[in-house]
Amino acid sequence: MKKYSKRYRQVTCIIAIVLMLTSCQEKPKEKVTDTAQEEVVQDEGFVSIFDGKTLNNWDGDPSYWSVENGNLVGEITPETLLSANTFIIYKGGNPANFELKAEFKISENGNSGINYRSDQLDTIPFALRGYQADIDGKNRYTGQNYEERKRTTLAYRGEKAEIATQENHDEPGSLPANVERNAWKNRTILESLGHMDSLKTKIKSNDWNEIHLVVKGTRMQHFVNGILMSEVVDNDSVNRKSSGKLGMQVHVGPPMKVEYRNIKLKQL
Repeated sequence: MKKYSKRYRQVTCIIAIVLMLTSCQEKPKEKVTDTAQEEVVQDEGFVSIFDGKTLNNWDGDPSYWSVENGNLVGEITPETLLSANTFIIYKGGNPANFELKAEFKISENGNSGINYRSDQLDTIPFALRGYQADIDGKNRYTGQNYEERKRTTLAYRGEKAEIATQENHDEPGSLPANVERNAWKNRTILESLGHMDSLKTKIKSNDWNEIHLVVKGTRMQHFVNGILMSEVVDNDSVNRKSSGKLGMQVHVGPPMKVEYRNIKLKQL
């Protein structure tokens, strides 16, 4: 009788230990669930504007734009060299205050960008004029704020810049007169966000990168892989735009390929 009781106590002890270990192992699962819920909350309000299958709600030259493997693809071939930059333009409205999230991958010789608050030109097919989050394969310009066909560079990568109004902006020919070395003269650097070359190391070559634009009022922020690359406060009441077209660019140059995916927009 005593032997049986001892055996019983041993089995009971083993079961208790197993139950305790099982309980400890289940705790991390609760943490994963919490993290997943936090990620959903962070993306709340974002709407996908590219379905990964068609170019519905987008307008561009099919010689340069297509859908491949669920990605929005812009490509120049030796047979389709460009004489002017061309865009695929979002037809879902003219965003004013918004956040845009997307992923991009670009070939080494590629030159592209995401335009926003832009005007569509009547004189050149599928051409936009306005703010651009610059993207290129060599990452010389990726992350900067370049204004296409207008004031040129507003903030290089690593700069927080303020743009002020100049009295002669409304005079004919005043835009080219206020550009020097492909940058707008009347800009003040308010703060350094980091050295241009150091920030470059945070951008992947020939691989997918995340881009996040936060555009609200006069402030425009360009993030790449979660890092603020440039910021512009545009107080130029003559030349700034408060809303406009959104589109992706293929730039004049050698054969290249750029791909975009997971394009999401949140109106603010």
